[in-house]
Amino acid sequence: MLFLKNTHTTVATGVFQVDVAAKPPGKTFDIIVALDADDPPKAFIDSIEGLGFKQAQSSTYVHGDGKKVLDLLYQKPGTDIFQGWTNAEREANLQAIETVLGGYDIKVTPRVMTLAEAFK
Repeated sequence: MLFLKNTHTTVATGVFQVDVAAKPPGKTFDIIVALDADDPPKAFIDSIEGLGFKQAQSSTYVHGDGKKVLDLLYQKPGTDIFQGWTNAEREANLQAIETVLGGYDIKVTPRVMTLAEAFK
């Protein structure tokens, strides 16, 4: 679940927040999004799935300001050990993510999670 300060501010229509993050050592990235649960942006979801990412988790909750939020976790397997990404796959996938999300004026800042965050 992404931490949202409020649901009055969006990064794109129906999109409250996007996080591109990897568990250590940081080779294989997931896409985590917080969306408007009452009107999920279909084109946005389709564009992520069009990159080969599959929905791995989904949860809905009501934010403190009363808005219903849909949290989605997307993962994409690679060809490296344990379905991780190779270096070439990482570069290609991160570039594709940046291009697709850039089309929604969303700036991508991939990050590596802390151990506590990754394995909670």
